[in-house]
Amino acid sequence: MASISLLQVSVAILGFLTLHYFLFKKPHGRFRRNWPVLRMLPALHMALHRIYDYSVKILEISNMTFPFKGPRFAGMDMLITVDPANIHHIMTSNFSNYIKGPAFQDVFDVFGDGIITTDSELWKNLRKSYQAMIHRQEFQRFSMKKGTSVDLQDVFGRFTFDTILILITGYDPRSLSIEMPEDELAKALDDVGEGILYRHVKPRFLWKLQNWVGFGEEKKMTRANATFDRVCAKYISAKREEIKRSQVVTDISVAESGDLLTSFIKLNTTKYKLLNPSDDKFLRDTILTLILAGRDTTASALSWFFWLLSENPKVVAKIRQEAINTDISRTGNGQEHLDKLVYLHGALCEAVRLYPPVCFGRKSPIKSDVLPSGHKVDANSKIIICLYALGRMRAVWGEDALQFKPERWITENGGIKHEPSFKFLSFNAGPRTCLGKHIAMAQMKIVAVEILQNYDIKVVQGQKIEPALGIILSMKHGLRITVTKRC
Repeated sequence: MASISLLQVSVAILGFLTLHYFLFKKPHGRFRRNWPVLRMLPALHMALHRIYDYSVKILEISNMTFPFKGPRFAGMDMLITVDPANIHHIMTSNFSNYIKGPAFQDVFDVFGDGIITTDSELWKNLRKSYQAMIHRQEFQRFSMKKGTSVDLQDVFGRFTFDTILILITGYDPRSLSIEMPEDELAKALDDVGEGILYRHVKPRFLWKLQNWVGFGEEKKMTRANATFDRVCAKYISAKREEIKRSQVVTDISVAESGDLLTSFIKLNTTKYKLLNPSDDKFLRDTILTLILAGRDTTASALSWFFWLLSENPKVVAKIRQEAINTDISRTGNGQEHLDKLVYLHGALCEAVRLYPPVCFGRKSPIKSDVLPSGHKVDANSKIIICLYALGRMRAVWGEDALQFKPERWITENGGIKHEPSFKFLSFNAGPRTCLGKHIAMAQMKIVAVEILQNYDIKVVQGQKIEPALGIILSMKHGLRITVTKRC
């Protein structure tokens, strides 16, 4: 009897040691074991703290496309790709077959029916209305006359948050005031970003259960959703009252106000039949979508850009010299003058290539298909495009893919070199190309010139610079700097 117990104990210990070895051993050039039940999920969670660089390694050795296998019946299987041919096929040439889909909308449910989550005719209506408003002269003037005095990651976040709220609602949250108050809407957006990423690495039934119980990241998501509802309702109510008092006309083409919320409330519904400006939920979803698109993305890009500059002083010198040669301080910040800053444009593109603000994209085919890489995809399956890894693929960008080289974006005759969007996906591609791309680039150029011409920025030594987990590629520990006024 005692011998049997000892044998059982010995077998249990051996089993534990074997499991520990396979789970925690270092990978040998391939993704870790495909377990019978859990399959690749343990490996994913072990690598989660370094998932961005890990994805680069896995995709490099997998010829840029990797089929991830999650636990059986958990709905976590996904095809991860950075193959430009696949991206072009998904985003452009076979665009109609690849949608966001119900599963995407379930994961991103806090954003409701905004342009990020919708498909089909509703998405087309939203895009047309956004495009019409963004290209109006009133909005263009409104977006170019805001302040540009910034510091670093936290300040960039506050600056872009204040700017985008003014553009959307016409109201200034003043999060960049001297007191540096914490804005509940900005905090809720941070919590949602982390929660959405975790929804991608957990079985759906598990995060749904956590949401129902009110536990962990899902508890934060629920609180954030309530914050979104309350704060957006405040802005919508105030704007409706303002419009009522002013008794303005209801057609978008003659709207005098520059903010987007006013334009959406006065939307011409005969032109955009699927949009309902009288529905507060529609306006709430629109506000959140625009904030997500314009706040975190620009703040992320600027933060990584200035960190890269701190590592490359020669690039700083060239940007400053270009600004002097262009005489931007005298000619002003109009678009025609900003377009002359070719080297700065290249430096910003290079920063966004290496550190894309939105680090992954997700699509789902309506019908089964075969990608150019030869991989078969089933209808309603999950495809992940890893933008962080795409920008670091040597097969796409050459052997110097990991180097920060603004010259990569300049032609032999000194013009801006345009890379195809399926290779440089930071502003999306195909029909879903970012509508605010040119506004974002203009804003970043203005901020960069204003800071570099007037200040010397020095990054405090000893801090750990690494990405935080989330749908936006922010810095986990921020970016501490010292600022010196230039003579």
